[in-house]
Amino acid sequence: MTEKDVMLTRDGLEKLEQELEELRSVKRTEVAERIKEAIAFGDLSENSEYDDAKNEQAFIEGRILTLEKMIRNAKVIEEDVQVEGVVSLGCFVKVRDIEFDEIMEYKIVGTVEADPMDNRISNESPVGAAVLGRRVGETVDVATPMGLVKFEILEVSNG
Repeated sequence: MTEKDVMLTRDGLEKLEQELEELRSVKRTEVAERIKEAIAFGDLSENSEYDDAKNEQAFIEGRILTLEKMIRNAKVIEEDVQVEGVVSLGCFVKVRDIEFDEIMEYKIVGTVEADPMDNRISNESPVGAAVLGRRVGETVDVATPMGLVKFEILEVSNG
């Protein structure tokens, strides 16, 4: 079975690589030291420090595997080769909610980098999927949990 591409901006890939390096070089060492200290307390069957450290070690190793897989399957979004006026991965899009006359701006990113609180939405989210490939001036319908929402695409930029 083929693995799914992980769409990332150049910054997103660098952040994942930094996190991976931090886990490998710092966190692994810290948790190994915690395990060693917990073992020194004796009787591992009732040693909560040991259990906590082993759980953290399992989490760290799992995260390392996940990051390695994401980096291996990373496809970097080339933000400088986008077609002007067309919504694509890595670009900023300004939309207007037609019903409430509310203007919002989003950066369209891959799912790994999505952070709605920072207006970074995934290309697979309802809004991201609806605007992807569309042009300035077009109106799109977005199915949301609150019902159908109409957005007008006002502006598209590379940053």
